[in-house]
Amino acid sequence: MVSIFGLMDPLRPGIRDAVEQCHRSGVNVRMVTGDYLDTAIAISREAGIITDHDLNSNEDGYLCMTGQQFREIVGGIVTKYDPETNKRIDSVGNKRAFREVTKKLKVLARSTPEDKYLIVTGLKDEGNVVAVTGDGTNDAPALNRADVGFAMGLAGTDVAKNASDIVLTNDNFCSVLTAIKYGRNIYDGVRKFLQF
Repeated sequence: MVSIFGLMDPLRPGIRDAVEQCHRSGVNVRMVTGDYLDTAIAISREAGIITDHDLNSNEDGYLCMTGQQFREIVGGIVTKYDPETNKRIDSVGNKRAFREVTKKLKVLARSTPEDKYLIVTGLKDEGNVVAVTGDGTNDAPALNRADVGFAMGLAGTDVAKNASDIVLTNDNFCSVLTAIKYGRNIYDGVRKFLQF
């Protein structure tokens, strides 16, 4: 007799609503994970990151891809050193391809720490404000490179927490939405104050 067991971690309550609110607020949510592509697509559909319409109109294959495909298309990270400051400057190898892919990219599966760092670096170079959530040691480079790094306080490693700007004590993505709301409120308040 042969048996097959399937296990699934359910999404936390409120995740789908939080993702919808992010979309309404102009925040582009991307899922970058080490999971297999099919698993990542299923989870992102359940969370509302991608829709059936997105999948049906995915002609070029950029909506959901693996880290290896992404690296090959965008040329990986290119490192240069500034001779005056002797600082390391990282950038995307093929910026034109990066722009084309990230216009549509929502799910990046089978990704490595380098892939996470690559996408954050490219998005920042394009002038985007980038926030990253993570809990593992492999997330530390991306958490550190992002404008705002959110580490998970309960399940997160010490390396991830030290690389982050904010530690979420409840490990809940919905808390990121709260941080965005308060951050925008403070930003608007400062802008109003500086006008006078």
